[in-house]
This record gives sequence, structure tokens and C-alpha cells, in this order.
Amino acid sequence: MTQRLTVNEQVHEVELAPSTPLLWALRDTLGLTGTKYGCGVMACGACTVLVDGVATRSCGTPLSGIASDKKITTIEGLTAAPLHPVQSAWAALNVAQCGYCQSGMIMAAVALLKEIPNPTDADIAARITNLCRCGTYQLVRAAIRQAAKAGTHG
Repeated sequence: MTQRLTVNEQVHEVELAPSTPLLWALRDTLGLTGTKYGCGVMACGACTVLVDGVATRSCGTPLSGIASDKKITTIEGLTAAPLHPVQSAWAALNVAQCGYCQSGMIMAAVALLKEIPNPTDADIAARITNLCRCGTYQLVRAAIRQAAKAGTHG
């Protein structure tokens, strides 16, 4: 099946089974390897991308669940220069340790701040459910608060 995907503002046509997870279309077919495979069951969030601005775990989202008019944003789609305010906060606070889960964390934080520009700790706890083996949760919360203060995360 041919499916049209709009990823990082570029239109792609992919030939994959409708049941193929979005993650594999992004990584294997389009070569966007910033999105990571973690658990494969939508639990850890390493595979988080934005679909029309909504944090979406791509490992469990089949291509058949992505309408052709949806806009997908991966970590590569955030601005590289200058960095997105969330990426700047991550770098300023040295959030990443091993870094494996961080692209998913950043994408979840971008979605959170788009929806709630000044989140409380409870908002962050409720919305950022990504898992990090390194335990960077306090730094993640601090970076989200710092990015919220920067205020230009639309």
C-alpha cells in the first residue's frame, strides 16, 4: 500500500503494509533515526513524535491510523539553528545522560508546552509519562519549567 506522510513539512510516499508502525516508516524507510525504539508497546515513550501537535507513541501507531492530511514532526523537525526552546533548556541544564530516551522526552515536552504554556508540576507529572533508565526526571521537570519561562515554544 502506498501512503502519503507529511513529515517535518516534507511529503513522502511510502510503500508499506498498513499495519507497519509509524516508527519503522520514520526510521527504516525515511531514515529519521532520532526517534528511538524503546519498549515496542507504547509504554516508555522513546518513540514519541508529534502528530498534528499531539504527542504520539509511534511504535504502536500503525500507518493505517495516520490520515494523509496529518502532519508528523520528529526530533529532526524541531529547529536545528536556533534550537527549539525546549532543546535549549535541555542543553542548558544537561538533562541527557545516556540520551537514548531524550528525543521522546523532548517531543512530549513540546506537546505539553503547546497545550499548557505554564504547566504545574502536577501537569508535568500527568503528561510526561516517558521512562528514563538514567532517572533524569528532576532535570526534565526543571528544563520544562525553564522552557516555559522562555515562552516561545509554539
